[in-house]
Amino acid sequence: MTVYDQRYQAKENYWPFRASSMSYKVLELLPPLERPLKVLEIGCGEGGNAIFLAKNGYQVTAFDLAESGVQKTQERAEHHQVSVKVFRADVNEYLPTENFDVIFSSGTLQYLLPEKRRPFIDACKENTSVGGLNVLHTFVKKPFVATAPDAEANEYLWLSGELLFLYHDWLTESFVEEIKPCNSSGVAHEHAHNRIWSKRVPCPE
Repeated sequence: MTVYDQRYQAKENYWPFRASSMSYKVLELLPPLERPLKVLEIGCGEGGNAIFLAKNGYQVTAFDLAESGVQKTQERAEHHQVSVKVFRADVNEYLPTENFDVIFSSGTLQYLLPEKRRPFIDACKENTSVGGLNVLHTFVKKPFVATAPDAEANEYLWLSGELLFLYHDWLTESFVEEIKPCNSSGVAHEHAHNRIWSKRVPCPE
């Protein structure tokens, strides 16, 4: 059983049950106006982003390593009367094999083994529709940001700008680096974050 399996077993939410600002920007950049758009969420946790996107007209597929998170996402999707195709998978063993309009991940890519980053991102890019988006967030290492008190042994912080480099051949709509406070362990600390919204544009023939 993973740490998050234990955390998500409680009836109440471990994370605030709301969509992140990243989800709102997906809605701004690529709204499902002309046709339903397919979304893959990598690491759905308790379902806040997946359910928000489904309620706004996207066809959402989502996965998480924690079985309790998968179950909670499914139950809450049913409660909100939306359809979310949700399943259990390990980000280190999964590669997308079907096409999506949006591939989305917040707070999961730091569990991806460093040697698997490029193959994973390449698979995400290959399986994104032309005109589609990859919207990704990861934690990065900074010499002036102390290690979080609740850091896990299987977390691998990225280099600042590494995510941006992997999308050098796409149109980057937005890239953000920020230091944000956190209190997830009950002890105040900080995290360094990189967030990217990148678009696959057609190449000239």
